[in-house]
Amino acid sequence: RVLFRSITSRRSKTNFTKGRFQFRLLYDGNLVVNTREVNSNYANAPYYHSDTTDGINETSAGHQVVYNESGHMYLLLKDGSPISLLPDPVSARDFYQRATMDIDGLLTWYYHPRNSTRGGWTPIKMFPGGNICNDLPDDQRYPPPYVDSGICGYNGICSLTNEGRPTCQCPANYSLIDPNDTYGSCKPDFILDECDGVITKSEYNLVPLRNTNFPGGDYALLHNFTEEECKNSCLNDCFCAAVLFDGGNQNCWKKKLPLCHGVQNITLWRYCTAWLKVGESSTTPKQKPKQHTVLSVLLGTSAFANFFLISAIGFGVLLIYRKKGFKRLDGVKNGTLREYSNVTCFSYQELKEATNEFKEEVGRGAFGVVYKGVIGTGQPRIFVAVKKLDRISDSADKEFKAEVNVIGQTHHKNLVRLIGFCKEEDQRLLVYEYMSNGTLADYLFGDLKPSWSARIKIIQGVARGLLYLHEECSIQIIHCDIKPQNVLLDDYHNARISDFGLAKLLVINQSQTNTAIRGTKGYVAPEWFRNKPVTVKVDVYSFGVLLLEIICCRKSVCLNTAEERGILTDWAFDCYQCGTLDSLVNDDMEALTDRPRLERFVMVALWCIQEDPSLRPTMRMVTQMLEGLAGVP
Repeated sequence: RVLFRSITSRRSKTNFTKGRFQFRLLYDGNLVVNTREVNSNYANAPYYHSDTTDGINETSAGHQVVYNESGHMYLLLKDGSPISLLPDPVSARDFYQRATMDIDGLLTWYYHPRNSTRGGWTPIKMFPGGNICNDLPDDQRYPPPYVDSGICGYNGICSLTNEGRPTCQCPANYSLIDPNDTYGSCKPDFILDECDGVITKSEYNLVPLRNTNFPGGDYALLHNFTEEECKNSCLNDCFCAAVLFDGGNQNCWKKKLPLCHGVQNITLWRYCTAWLKVGESSTTPKQKPKQHTVLSVLLGTSAFANFFLISAIGFGVLLIYRKKGFKRLDGVKNGTLREYSNVTCFSYQELKEATNEFKEEVGRGAFGVVYKGVIGTGQPRIFVAVKKLDRISDSADKEFKAEVNVIGQTHHKNLVRLIGFCKEEDQRLLVYEYMSNGTLADYLFGDLKPSWSARIKIIQGVARGLLYLHEECSIQIIHCDIKPQNVLLDDYHNARISDFGLAKLLVINQSQTNTAIRGTKGYVAPEWFRNKPVTVKVDVYSFGVLLLEIICCRKSVCLNTAEERGILTDWAFDCYQCGTLDSLVNDDMEALTDRPRLERFVMVALWCIQEDPSLRPTMRMVTQMLEGLAGVP
């Protein structure tokens, strides 16, 4: 008989590398079928589970999946009783049999006559049964909105064939990224304009998709709307990629890219129509009409008229420029602050109104308090985090200038984006995009331990963000205060590094700097205390401490534990030397089943916290080792 814990599909009919679908027996006894992120091996929430987990009666939990010589496949529970997955197999004496995790997400049993010379295998049964296009993730750790693409790739639509198998197609004006991967993601065949505040409805059409929905990706729900109002709301919204109109309840759901869990089902969505926004042009974005008008006038007039016209236009632009509030900061002279083209200058009154007079506090740091706010009165309203510097000292003012200069020029998916700022008399405020899932500290040290796969995703995200700061942005940046409180989690639990207030800029060709001690106790590299020049290796040290915290789901310093376990870095070194990683992770079975990766992560962390900064790796080396692209020395 064959015993196994997981089967992974291939990528496509012609690509035999590991694909998107997995059939797995988890170590809590649950049998699941799930999609996975191919590049990171991150397991998404399951769309099927057997509900055979360790509960009140541990003996009822799943123990093994067995595929025996007679062709029976069953889940064997710890008490020895089986749960049949294939109840009526064909005769093993007369037929060859096999089970395959197919590229469409179904575990399929096939048979082939032993005495036949004809090619081809005939399917017996598919698992899970029913319409998996409709099976949304069923896991309390992954509440809506659903963060993975679904059975099909992003922007794809799933429907069921007459044979009961899911099939995927791209909607109108979309095409497959990889034409050979029919279950992969779809991309728009038109150019998407940036959200620059200028919306031209005529550039887009809405294409109806009957009996279709994309349950993931909702960002706004509008009640008591007509279908026409729903469609216009999407056309006038640069964030809107599609809307779902429910004629029965007069509800309008607005959706953004990428669209996920696309499904076509006449029974479920009989009264619903999805309207997909598509561009009229599939090559280049249209120019704004007024640009052509100005050019035509200029070419058709005399030099004097042109001079007069240009002066009038310039004066008008100046009035608009000042009216909109994009004015020079008072007190900023001779280029003290650098280019602000990437961020918006808000007035203090605007931010006071956005935060409802700074009512909802969501965080507090060394130099200020963070409040939740909302910008915009229509749809969509954008939630923001407003950091109000409450102690206007020289150091705080320097922090403000550093944050505006640095964050305004950084763009990376693992960094929190700065939207704008306010510098009005003695008021100093920073406006960031709001992170709905709070800090990594709250997520990591709460009552529920995050899954091992979720922690892997966060570890790799923080590493990539630091790599960008150190080596890939235009000005090298030392963060100086990497810790769980300064890593935020977005809607999809992606790690986003925040709080550049302690960041120290390094100009090109300057690899080290002398500065006052910065950072937080427990994460500070030894060179801070020795009056030595610091480099990006101080961030590497802090990342090593953070990496151990994420691995173990505990704080770096614990006073209410045994003395030998109190300092996490020392405890990790002892456990690694003695080969007792089970104790280090407190018998975390999910991590221990991925032992090679666990050992690699611990080795990387210990290398990062070397006392001599020259012995620590760079963040590029760290990222490569974490992702398994390079070995750990």
